[in-house]
Amino acid sequence: MIMPERQQAAFALTNLHLIDPSAGLDEKGAILVEDGKIKAIGANVAGQLPEDILRVDGGGKIAAPGLVDMHVTTGEPGAEHRETLRSASHAAAAGGVTTMACMPDTDPVIDDIALVDFIKRRARDTARVHVKPYAAMTRGLEGKEMTEIGLMLEAGAVALSNGRKAITNAQIMRRVMTYANDFGALIVHHPEDPDLVGNGVMNLGETSTRLGLPGIPSEAETIMVARDTRLAQLTGCRYHAGQISCAESLDIIRRAKDKGLDVTCGVSINHLTLNENDIGLYRTFYKMSPPLRTEDERLAMIEGVADGTIDVIVSAHDPQDVDTKRHPFAECADGAVGLETMLSASMRLVHDNQLSMTQVIKALSTTPASLLGLDAGSLKPGMPADIIIFDPDLPWVMRRDMLKSRSKNTAFHKSKLSGKVLQTYVDGQQVYHYDPS
Repeated sequence: MIMPERQQAAFALTNLHLIDPSAGLDEKGAILVEDGKIKAIGANVAGQLPEDILRVDGGGKIAAPGLVDMHVTTGEPGAEHRETLRSASHAAAAGGVTTMACMPDTDPVIDDIALVDFIKRRARDTARVHVKPYAAMTRGLEGKEMTEIGLMLEAGAVALSNGRKAITNAQIMRRVMTYANDFGALIVHHPEDPDLVGNGVMNLGETSTRLGLPGIPSEAETIMVARDTRLAQLTGCRYHAGQISCAESLDIIRRAKDKGLDVTCGVSINHLTLNENDIGLYRTFYKMSPPLRTEDERLAMIEGVADGTIDVIVSAHDPQDVDTKRHPFAECADGAVGLETMLSASMRLVHDNQLSMTQVIKALSTTPASLLGLDAGSLKPGMPADIIIFDPDLPWVMRRDMLKSRSKNTAFHKSKLSGKVLQTYVDGQQVYHYDPS
């Protein structure tokens, strides 16, 4: 990681509103950091600090565990013009993301131990935040031949995924799940049946009809979620639906959890804060997979986070450049960048009293860290000092030229947001500081 030399001397972050869902912490206090780890935290820390210790005044703002984003696509290797690990890590640091799990759909695909090792080495040499690679479940993401799961996990892959491509062959999926269960590995699947998607480009309904665009039925998602949960029951594996967008998918996940299955799911910040009407007059930055749904479905997703059925919120960061986005809506690529806006967009839900601050931080940090088995998502003493300080009320207007990502395909261009990351620390080193000028 490109960082200043490790801070050996202790320092303290003071005058903070501490929020840590892993410890049930929600109080005023300070954090003592020593040798890259959290030494002490709480209301009594400030009064026990040595007089000569370096103090950083937090101005009464919120301090929370660094965010852990379970769904980040980069262009490295193969499409570095869209995003590199370096540029993605700069965007992540600015958005308060201290750990990003990178999808395997690169060129070449991360389906071999050499590619897992490549991502780890490139991240070590160029990235400002922690980078954890996923391993592909099938060769070339083609859904036909299973990869060497055990070897890639041993090489450092954090979980298994098939990227944007769902595995349609149930027998192959069963085999992958069986092997994953033997290793205790997490399956992260994109539940969208490509045959039911067909040539669809947005949510099927009145809006797609009015715009004259082919629609994608919600069944493309729900049928796949239902199949996957049944296979998870058959194999006993740990299964995570990477992104859901429909109330019916939520019901399927809820029933699976009620049965005691080791099943979890995530939702993108886009599907929590946007709906199909935002597409307007064919705005291509709103073309996503899964597609933006109706307002009722969006509200159902928020309810799912609130009641704990949805475990994780992700950015679904997917950089696309002008060559893939500046086309007619039906022909352009899916995806939007989101690392830098995920937390700020989440504050909309807090300010509207739809979610509490603790619920948001838990879904953005604590739970994804737990699912991936990482030493992250917590401010408990002894944990790595991956910390963010942010002002949830600071108003700002998002503009594409502000983005640190190489690609500028944000769904929040010219949006009025409240909430800004002020400082980001990784292993006790400051990797981002907000400069309002």
